Amino acid sequence: MLNEALTPREQRGLLLAATARITQRKWKFDVPSATNSGQTYLVVHVAGQFLCSCPDYELRNEPCKHCYAVQYFLKRETAPDGTVTETRSVRVTYPQQWAAYNRAQVTEKDAFCTLLRDLVADVPSPEQKRGRPALPLSDMLFSAAYKVYSTVSGRRFMTDLRDATAKGLIDRTPHYNSIFNVLDNEATTPILKSLITRSALPLKALETDFAVDSTGFGTQNFYRHYSAKYGRDQVRRAFVQLHAMVGCRTNVVTAAEATVGPSGDATTMPVLVAETTPHFNVEQVAPDKAYGSLTNLELLDGQGIKAMIPFKKNSTAASKNVGRSEVWARLFHFFSLHRDEFLASYHTRSNVESTFSAIKRKFSDQVRSRTPTAQINETLLKVLCHNIVCVVHEMNESGAIAASP
Repeated sequence: MLNEALTPREQRGLLLAATARITQRKWKFDVPSATNSGQTYLVVHVAGQFLCSCPDYELRNEPCKHCYAVQYFLKRETAPDGTVTETRSVRVTYPQQWAAYNRAQVTEKDAFCTLLRDLVADVPSPEQKRGRPALPLSDMLFSAAYKVYSTVSGRRFMTDLRDATAKGLIDRTPHYNSIFNVLDNEATTPILKSLITRSALPLKALETDFAVDSTGFGTQNFYRHYSAKYGRDQVRRAFVQLHAMVGCRTNVVTAAEATVGPSGDATTMPVLVAETTPHFNVEQVAPDKAYGSLTNLELLDGQGIKAMIPFKKNSTAASKNVGRSEVWARLFHFFSLHRDEFLASYHTRSNVESTFSAIKRKFSDQVRSRTPTAQINETLLKVLCHNIVCVVHEMNESGAIAASP
């Protein structure tokens, strides 16, 4: 068991020193990242201090877990009799409600279909004046979401869709091309955003702290551009960028925005806040420093929301924003003078990374669709499926599900 007198960073550094392979080059050390496989951080020992290239050290300017890992790596205790003792650690484990977890896993698919059917049942179909009668929009949304949940192609998904028809979840089995058509419809996008928020409402009583970030989902498209760095054309894979507001306890997504290609983080945050605050009691929001604009700080503070946004390295007490905005000055001085308290709350932002990881591992980190509209809608459907799965697991593990209004 780890020494409880150690700080959390010292404990993680001790664990890292015992389990990771640290490479030494004189007084430079390559320490593997604990979260990103294949990535390493450079720790340098200068004038009795350890300096690290990781974001945590850059933010706090204090020893991080990589620095502590190197200290433990170098630490050797020699007894008077010449015996050398080396510091070691053990694997950290966390309790898991295995009975509830297993029950949620073995019943997830059936519960998912039932909740999805209830969620889309009241979505009205657009008025049709001519032509062959179209399938109900609720059935098409169910089919599209169920297809994304299955993670298989449209053609191979038809067996599951016929089973859904036999169980009465939809009225009639649509052709797989009909599913592609609803994905490629721009009118589907606002409906999916609304469904994402509604799917999170059963967990509203459990969420008061939120985190914001963005991630990318790869597409089947590529683009070419000229790189001044390499002096030649570069071929890159296009991607869909997803911005999300995530509850820090259940990892449910309360609001989402998706765009084809990169989009600004700071400019998207007001939209996520506007879609979340009418339905949830938002007490705290923890984004990274990319969201730290004056507009966002004043937006959150104006609504009584605790803004845990770190300031950039070039932010100083002499900044022009200190005199221009009382909110900016107050939050900057809190960030500067109460760094430990700030970081304790800011650490909740790691939950959004866990959410993105869960979505990508369960529903793939790429989209199959070809057109931009379909790519955006498919990404939103991944989020919708994730939310329903969160509800299913919370029903089994805690049973604390609030009634939706």
